Amino acid sequence: MRLEPRESVPAWLSLLAPACALVATFGAAAALIAAAGAPVRQGFEVMLAGALGSGFAINEMLTRATPLILTGLAVSVAFRARLWNIGAEGQLYMGALAATALGTGLIDLPAFLLLPLLVVAGAIAGAAMLAWPALLKTRLGVDEVVVTLLSNFLVALLVAMLLEGPLKDPMGLGWPQSEPVVAAGELPKLVPGMRLHAGFVLALALALAAWLVMSRTTLGLRIRAVGHNAVAARFAGIGVGRTILWTALLSGGLAGIAGVGEVAGLKGNLTTDLSPGFGYAGIVVATLARLHPGGVVLSAIFVAGIFVGADAMSRGVGVPSYVADVIVASALLSMLVALLFLRYRVSRR
Repeated sequence: MRLEPRESVPAWLSLLAPACALVATFGAAAALIAAAGAPVRQGFEVMLAGALGSGFAINEMLTRATPLILTGLAVSVAFRARLWNIGAEGQLYMGALAATALGTGLIDLPAFLLLPLLVVAGAIAGAAMLAWPALLKTRLGVDEVVVTLLSNFLVALLVAMLLEGPLKDPMGLGWPQSEPVVAAGELPKLVPGMRLHAGFVLALALALAAWLVMSRTTLGLRIRAVGHNAVAARFAGIGVGRTILWTALLSGGLAGIAGVGEVAGLKGNLTTDLSPGFGYAGIVVATLARLHPGGVVLSAIFVAGIFVGADAMSRGVGVPSYVADVIVASALLSMLVALLFLRYRVSRR
């Protein structure tokens, strides 16, 4: 038995493979729920109701999906050019740090000027965080996986130091948190009394913009060409190093905007636990979406629904909420196997 590359992928297989991955994912989830001693059917019913059973549940799911859309877009753009960005978590925190530095009273501007300024500043901070690993990759051949992964820990330590020092809120009763963002710098809520904010609309707009850039512009063509074959792209006259740098700026900027949304739209101030791993989850979201910006939106909502639903299942039937992490990991592994069989077929020697 061996694997051979497929010359073409049948349409039915393109639909069947992800469907089988989804079935395998929920099969693994059912086994975990049963192992926890809870009724499987009731567990799934509670999970579904916790994610979609009410207006509050849907709002919470979309709120959780907002940073996942942005980090998923950041990863998908970078991976298209084979720039393996594992540092979206650190780029998110850098964007949040920039929004905190400017949005807590340093600049006095009306909301219609301050909000765009915070978004641009967060995007620049996130872009700068990925630009130097991209330069190390193109100039010195340094592996960007190691550099971007370790940069997450550097940023986490930097944020912790600043929150214990110059950015610490004097009215925070000793907690490591920044001063709150001024009212003019807060993203408006989409539904009164709910946590869903305008960052969700911004994330959808950026997903549309990412799709247009990747499919309708020369930059998108260069990014895809470099991702398919950098040697052939260079032979065709494409500046590979310049393209990777532009890719890094776009990718890091998207992750930085995710941090702005969490500070200015949801939490109101910067804390060390601002993100429970949105940057790393963005890798899962992008992989499930097969690096397509439209698919990123759907897969981000799917992953957010699992996390929100798992919280409800934990309260309803006593299943640990950590089952959500296992479900998401199972979805990633199942999708990777499905993609493997989309690209290769099994043949007998």
